[in-house]
Amino acid sequence: MLARRLPSVLPPLSRDEALELAAIRSVAGRWLEAPAAPLVDDRPPFRSPHASVSAAALLGGGSGVAGPGELSLAHRGVLFLDELYEWPRAVLDALRQPLEEGVVRVARSRATVTYPARVQLVAAANPCRCGGGPACACDEEAVWAYRSRLSGPLADRLDLAPAVAPLTAAELLDPRGGEPSATVARRVGGARAAAAARWRDAGRNADAPVAAVRATATPEALRALALAVDLGGLTGRGYDRTLRVARTCADLDGDDLVRRDHVLEARAHRVALPETPSPRR
Repeated sequence: MLARRLPSVLPPLSRDEALELAAIRSVAGRWLEAPAAPLVDDRPPFRSPHASVSAAALLGGGSGVAGPGELSLAHRGVLFLDELYEWPRAVLDALRQPLEEGVVRVARSRATVTYPARVQLVAAANPCRCGGGPACACDEEAVWAYRSRLSGPLADRLDLAPAVAPLTAAELLDPRGGEPSATVARRVGGARAAAAARWRDAGRNADAPVAAVRATATPEALRALALAVDLGGLTGRGYDRTLRVARTCADLDGDDLVRRDHVLEARAHRVALPETPSPRR
């Protein structure tokens, strides 16, 4: 439910971004499925393939010249993977390079094609096969076997990993409504505008040069990140990805500098990432 509402709080696509997405859909033949759809749509796309999808359908494939897959059809939008630990590990690991580079390359006998693939990857997963909760009877070995579908290198590319607690009966019966998407969208738009004004050509914190992002952080913030690396809580890649999240936290606060509190907030957003299981005795 939360993932499907994410596009409603994202800024609309620019004209160039919308045309780029329209070209991908045209190559994929999507206009034939919905001829009444607008040719140029400024709404960020949302794609939610099933866990049984093949690697070719996810990344791109087909006979002859490979067509774009779900990853490219979600370009400039959201790719949602539900029940993450039910996905084959080989399919998930195939996402690692496209997520890093923002493009997917598919080689076939007739041609090698490159399609844009800059997406916000969103995933949801139960803590164990039975779903977890007070009645969970899974032992530690079963839990780690279930979570092993998500490799460490791919988990390192997930910037936010909050632990979502079940709602209580009182919360379900609470008549007060949640915060409207329009309110959240205004905050997101303000943060995006601040980043665009700062980076200009890069536009987003996720796309800005690493050195430039580091230059906006205080020494205390950088030391807090370095300490996390020394303690094994972050990898080198995780250092820079967490710093980018902290930069966004600062933008949401209206702060020009990334401070220690923003770094701690960014680290807290990764609390549910799998940790290394303790060795057997």
